[in-house]
Amino acid sequence: MLSILLRRILYALPIMVGVAFLCFMLVHIAPGDPLVSILPPDASIELQNQLRELYGFNRSYPEQFFGWLWRAAQGDLGSSIATGRPVAQEVFKAVGNTFMLASLATLIGFFFGALFGFVGGYFRGLWIDRIASLVAMVGVSVPHYWLGMVLVIIFSSQLMWLPATGAGPGGSAEWAWDTEHIKYLIMPAITMSFIPMGIIARTVRALVADILAQEFVIGLKAGGLTEFGVFKHVVKNCAPTALAVMGLQLGYLLGGSILIETVFSWPGTGFLLNQAIFQRDLPLLQGTILVLALFFVTLNVLVDILQTAFDPRIERG
Repeated sequence: MLSILLRRILYALPIMVGVAFLCFMLVHIAPGDPLVSILPPDASIELQNQLRELYGFNRSYPEQFFGWLWRAAQGDLGSSIATGRPVAQEVFKAVGNTFMLASLATLIGFFFGALFGFVGGYFRGLWIDRIASLVAMVGVSVPHYWLGMVLVIIFSSQLMWLPATGAGPGGSAEWAWDTEHIKYLIMPAITMSFIPMGIIARTVRALVADILAQEFVIGLKAGGLTEFGVFKHVVKNCAPTALAVMGLQLGYLLGGSILIETVFSWPGTGFLLNQAIFQRDLPLLQGTILVLALFFVTLNVLVDILQTAFDPRIERG
């Protein structure tokens, strides 16, 4: 197991460097002046040059990249152009909010996705399978920003059961585990859970149907094993793939929550990215993208290790 862990980490290192390079280049080749948000319209050439020197924009791209990479490796992601605050402070606060939202959404999606998937796989071809498949298809197909707006209209505007936007009373971005704050988490988490629910349901349904048709399951049934015993074998064989899909979905939700967080004004990385894009805040934008990408790579490594723990055949391979 230790050798597999070290090998996965070694494989991940060049990917992380490549991600950092792509992140830097994609941000810098975008048109526009990154200092436009803080420079007055009548700024002198001397002031513009001073600010470019302060933020390092007067250097060549290789110098900027390697300098930024070296500082990022030490935990320094620079300062936001728009606010002047450290990027690391802004990003990690937002990452905590997004991770909380994405984790809850993934757990909800995994629970209902696995439920619908097992039901569809065990009763393949029957009416209950068609209902489960329809729910999974709706989860994948419905535009989730539209679903979020519909939930806001129904549960906030019409019924007034849940707050529409923000992360706490009075627009507070500080989180606390109490009833008032949890109300702000419900609608964005449900909206975000539809994607993993649909994908996991379809994946688990296909896995269960395939496993139930294999010879070892037929042999277990012929040997007199109870249905619950067969179910445990099915779960054990489904677990590695289902965990891999769950880990990938968590990674996707961490990086792809920009529309949902914008709809609900949730102070996470998606909302932060939206602000950084419109303000042309390059340090904040590339720092946020880098941290999200590294989270995604780390999640993939953890999923590989969990798969190996659940299925020793992967280690032997």
